[in-house]
Order: sequence, then C-alpha cells, then structure tokens
Amino acid sequence: MSGHSKWSSIKHKKGAADAKRGKIFTKLIKEITVAARMGGGDPDGNPRLRAAIAAAKAENMPKENIERGIKKGTGELEGVAYEEVSYEGYGPGGVAVLIDCLTDNRNRTVADIKHLFERHGGNLGEPGCVAYMFEQKGVISFEKDKVDEEALFNLALEAGADDVNEEETEYEVITAPSSFEAVKKAIDEAGLPYTYAEVTRIPKSTVKVEGKKAQQMLTLMQGLEDHDDVSHVYANFDISEADMEALG
Repeated sequence: MSGHSKWSSIKHKKGAADAKRGKIFTKLIKEITVAARMGGGDPDGNPRLRAAIAAAKAENMPKENIERGIKKGTGELEGVAYEEVSYEGYGPGGVAVLIDCLTDNRNRTVADIKHLFERHGGNLGEPGCVAYMFEQKGVISFEKDKVDEEALFNLALEAGADDVNEEETEYEVITAPSSFEAVKKAIDEAGLPYTYAEVTRIPKSTVKVEGKKAQQMLTLMQGLEDHDDVSHVYANFDISEADMEALG
C-alpha cells in the first residue's frame, strides 16, 4: 500500500497546478466521453460516468464542459474516437507498473510509453506481466490529524468498508468497488474531510526502492502521469517518508 498511498497524495496535492495547465481537464473529458459512449449518457444508470462526473466536479470543471463531453460520447456532438488500452512494465528496482490509457492513436501512445520507461531506468513488458499483482479497490484517504480514528473506523465498517489501514500520516478506508459509493456517501453525510476518494488498483505486495532508483521511479511516474493519453498509473513501489521528502 505504501507506494499507492504516497503517490496518490503527491498526485492530488499537485492537482490544482495540473488543472491550470489543462491536463486534468483534458483527461477527465476523455473519461467522460468514453464512459458515455460505453454506458449511455445518463449517470444514474452508468456508474462509470457518474464517477467521472464526480471527479470532474471535484476539479471545478464547468458544467458545460461536462455536458459537452457526454454529448460527444453519445454521438450528439462530433468528437474523437478514443479506445482503451493498458500497458505493463517494470520500473527501476523491479517495481511493477500498470498504465491505463485512452488514445486515438495506439501506435503513438505505445511508442511514447516505451520511451518513458527506457529513459527512466525501466522497460515495457508483455501484456499480463504485472496486472496480476494488483487488485481493484475503493480507497478513501484521510489525514490523521483531521479525523478521529475510532469514529472513522466505526463509520466506515458500518457503511460496508472492508478495512481501515493506518499509514505513516494517513488513514485509508478500503472498500470493494461495489461498496465504494455507499461508503463514500456515508462519509460525506458525516462531514468527514478526506484527501481523495477513488476506485483504483492497489498492489498486493510492494518493492522497496531507495536513493537513485527511488528518484528514477518518481520521475518515471511523473512522466507517465503527465502524458495526455494516460488516465491512470499504478505501481507497487515503497519509498520511505524521509526519501520522499528528500526527493521532493
């Protein structure tokens, strides 16, 4: 869990800066469009679209942008046809990396992803080489000094969460994907402030990296996250809190 939770914290803290550059909006619009194309334009009957809209609203995306993305997905407006594709590989120190993309040019995307791996001490692998190392879960993260542990634990489990994990500076509520919305709703209604809430993939085990390899790993993650076609990046690295701070 260490790699996932720490990287997610970094990613969400820098989200405001990314939004200013338009990167977050670009990726969210892609997800809204694909979700609407695959499951229809009604969020009440389309959980993926509902989650994409919630993520867009959390980044203060204008309502008209959201509606335009939905209409492109349903065919009411002309738009680019994106396809979903995943890539797998290994980062520095043998860290497993799983990448979800939405692209209109598969050849361009795979070439870019391969280049990023090679540039930062990793290598692109074959399909299936690391996917089995991750499992899909809902994760809701809280800063330790913002919530009461016992109250959070009781509320989360009563709402249907699987567990509450304690990290160095955070608590993480873990849910099955099917229980995520119900647990998040209970937390929202209780007014508990969380850092982020998402259905993601978490590693079953982690690989500890230090020094130069840790620096390369974080740089690889940042390069992948910044790519316009990449929607999600998952990795099983474990970097100490001290190294994270030292590496910025």
